[in-house]
Amino acid sequence: MDKDQILEYCNAFSKNTLMETLKIEFIDAGEGFLTAKMPVDSSVHQPMGLLHGGASVALAESVGSAASHFYIDNKNQEVRGIEISANHLKSIREGVVFGTARIIHKGRSIHLWEIKITDEAGNLVSLCKLTNMVLTKESK
Repeated sequence: MDKDQILEYCNAFSKNTLMETLKIEFIDAGEGFLTAKMPVDSSVHQPMGLLHGGASVALAESVGSAASHFYIDNKNQEVRGIEISANHLKSIREGVVFGTARIIHKGRSIHLWEIKITDEAGNLVSLCKLTNMVLTKESK
């Protein structure tokens, strides 16, 4: 798949999911990385008016899990996130954040991703690590 096909695929499978609810849009892809953006407004704020850490984690898991799909046989395999960690380093009240997942380890059964969430100026907002398990699809 080329970049445009990857982005079209990712944005299409986001319909009627949490990604659509959070207005996450996949915007860039390349060798070993995938990037999505999410607007920051009151819909993703915590009570203090700042970006909720859970929304940041949802962005990180969304982009990291989507990226794993390009390293598996989608007809016979599927991906499950099994662990995620996040360090929230900067507060943001409004604008857009970008989550870029980069592969750290690509094994047959485990993928490890680093996801950097940055603001529009490129400042690091959160640093996340996601572990995905690759499973064989069950016959139906």
